[in-house]
Amino acid sequence: MSKVWNFSAGPAALPHEVLKQAQRELLDWNGSGMSVMEQSHRGKRFIAMAAEAEADLRELMAIPDDYAVLFLQGGATQHFAQIPMNLAGPEDSADYVVTGHWGEKAVREAAPYVRVNIAATGYGDGFRRLPPREGWALDPRAVYVHYTPNETIHGVEFGDVPDVGEVPLVADMSSSILSAPVDVARFGLIYAGAQKNIGPSGLVVMIVRRDLLARPGRPMARILRYAEHAGQDSMLNTPNTWGWYLAGLTFQWLKARGGVAAMAERNRAKAELLYRAIDGSGGFYANAIEPSARSRMNVPFTLHDSALDADFLKESEAAGLFALKGHKAVGGMRASLYNAVPLEAVQALVAFMRDFADRHG
Repeated sequence: MSKVWNFSAGPAALPHEVLKQAQRELLDWNGSGMSVMEQSHRGKRFIAMAAEAEADLRELMAIPDDYAVLFLQGGATQHFAQIPMNLAGPEDSADYVVTGHWGEKAVREAAPYVRVNIAATGYGDGFRRLPPREGWALDPRAVYVHYTPNETIHGVEFGDVPDVGEVPLVADMSSSILSAPVDVARFGLIYAGAQKNIGPSGLVVMIVRRDLLARPGRPMARILRYAEHAGQDSMLNTPNTWGWYLAGLTFQWLKARGGVAAMAERNRAKAELLYRAIDGSGGFYANAIEPSARSRMNVPFTLHDSALDADFLKESEAAGLFALKGHKAVGGMRASLYNAVPLEAVQALVAFMRDFADRHG
């Protein structure tokens, strides 16, 4: 099969080298004569792999010792509800900063379990810019502040970590984790669905300050309580062994390429190249997001005539450029530039866009 470039928003491209290694080890992992998917999660081989994966993630993100690292099942959407179940009591309130589709969904799923205060929202601006920090209506009595550092659908990203005082900051980093350095100590809890920058879907990585695990939350089954998972090294029940293994390979891949700081430079170069092509197209392409809020990970754009959308998608696929259709909520196109998408892929996309504009302009 000829080489294609995958710009999917998720499940997204995985590093080619990681896939090749998984292919080599599929039938005989670590000299066991079996696949990693057939191994006991309580066996010595798997426990050693799991510990190495956690150690590598801690190194990549400089995670302090007073934070637990959890490898959980489900997706981020499940944790929209599970986070307030664990961090909030029946009478507590939490602040939410809403900058796009996933922030809105986090509010809806949290509402049955905590009194939600929408401290700021970009809804009135069509989620094209970030609500100014000085206008946030934060409650110092809130049990946490939740925000989405990068919105995959609207293509809006925070350039820095907002200061919310002493209230724990909770971040859905599904689409931006490991794409640039972050100061973990600024957060109370970070969580991320794996299927964008970590590995395959079905795995969630969580980094949580240990004192927050002691919160009583509300009555719930043990399987829903983060403290129980932390106490069992994320093996309270059978984990997603395949996802955990691939995440570990991805962490090794990142370390071999200079870590998160080096990846941030590559991601900046990719995003700048694509935005230059859009802005320099003479109006043939457009990105409606305020430049200071533009995402490095997810770049939505429109064509000057939506009647050309079908031709753009058909011709781009023929050129080996896949998954460029925008989300139904906003339409148009979207190119996701996660860690595993190389600069070469963006160069191919930009060349196609210029050629398409020349032929259809």
